[in-house]
Amino acid sequence: MRRTLYLKFIVGYLLFGLFGFLIVASFVSNMTSDQVRREAGENLYRQATQIANTYAADLYNTEISLDSAGRQLRAIASYTGTEIWILNPSGRLVVSTARNISPDEEVFIENFSPNLSGGALYQEGTFFGAFDEPHLSVLAPISSNFRIRGYVAIHLPMSQIRTRSDRYMNISWLLLLILLLLSLIILIFFTELVYIPLKKIIRATEQYASGNMHYQFSVDSSDEMGYLAATLGYMANEIAGAEDDQKKFIANVSHDFRSPLTSIRGFLTAMLDGTIPAEMHEKYLQIVLNETDRLTKLTNSLLTLNNLNTRGTLLARTDFDINGTIRSVGASFEQTCRAKGITLELVLLGEQLYVNADKERIEQVLYNLIDNALKFSPRGSTVRIETTERHSKIFVSVRDNGIGIPKNDQKLIFDRFYKTDLSRGKDKKGTGLGLSIVREILRAHDENINVISTEGVGSEFIFSLRRSDLNDELDD
Repeated sequence: MRRTLYLKFIVGYLLFGLFGFLIVASFVSNMTSDQVRREAGENLYRQATQIANTYAADLYNTEISLDSAGRQLRAIASYTGTEIWILNPSGRLVVSTARNISPDEEVFIENFSPNLSGGALYQEGTFFGAFDEPHLSVLAPISSNFRIRGYVAIHLPMSQIRTRSDRYMNISWLLLLILLLLSLIILIFFTELVYIPLKKIIRATEQYASGNMHYQFSVDSSDEMGYLAATLGYMANEIAGAEDDQKKFIANVSHDFRSPLTSIRGFLTAMLDGTIPAEMHEKYLQIVLNETDRLTKLTNSLLTLNNLNTRGTLLARTDFDINGTIRSVGASFEQTCRAKGITLELVLLGEQLYVNADKERIEQVLYNLIDNALKFSPRGSTVRIETTERHSKIFVSVRDNGIGIPKNDQKLIFDRFYKTDLSRGKDKKGTGLGLSIVREILRAHDENINVISTEGVGSEFIFSLRRSDLNDELDD
């Protein structure tokens, strides 16, 4: 069975409670008992010494009577909860607060010895068999004329020591209970703020690992856990979008390959089985050749996009004249312009205008944009190509007077294989990859391209390039 993080915290909490109980029950209990016994012994010894120096000394010096000393000691014993004795060195009991002893009565403590405690302030036990239960006892000598006349003995039942110790232990148990409750609050906070969100995240990762990238979850938190959940959800959405794009891409590629292949197969089969007579073979072979050209163009475009999308694509950046490049690319469309009666108008900033970019890639950008402009422009119209400079950037504009792009389609035209409904009837040979290639080339240059279009009026594509420092030398 998998050990969960929450189970580990529960086990840790239980172990904390168990060890806390063991520590309080053994270590703290013994410490408290020893401390209470030591404090009680020291207090009793101080009382015994004080009595030995006052009432007991006065008694042996005949300054007070035996009855008077007994009354004083009984008052002290009653207040302190102890039993006080005055003993002769021989062990004869002279005064006891627990009983009245007449002067003629001889009461001895058998085997009494003041040195039996070994120099300790107090001793535990029955005090030479005088008690049936253990007592804490202290002895203080009564001195007169540099001679020990007797001893003051004070006895406190050990049951009272245990009672005091239990009161202190109750405080320790209460503190332990408070600690356990506080740690329980921490455990509850951990459950609500960490474990439950973490469980949601784990569940989501399991769903994503199984391929369900559309699984939705939320963690209502603004801390690191909420940030992790939001990041994970964003990542899943991106992956899901990439998967959808991949499926759409494969479907589009399959469709664009299937159509020319079907045409090629159909025409060749018809020629082989005689459906198309021999005298018409040349015509249909030309159609087959056009379809193969279309497949070649599509394949080359896909390879170009793949290379551009590869991370770390290297650009052969050089400083070149963008105006000269525009003139050169525009000249390649001379026959197309004549065939459609379209004028290619160049409005270029200066004779030479240098940019820093990959010349071959930018030529491809210009070719695709001009090709699109000519393809969708009506006969007798004008395609305008213009260069301008703003904020240390060179801007190139390609504007036509064609069919325009619907507003809802303008943000989609750079997607692969995307064709607007207006272009489908005119663009018979297009692959839908031209503008995607343009965008990827400019992205590789860390540049942007924008489109301004009005349906039925025309479209203008504007892209930026890095300005070259060679322009400053030309100005000088």
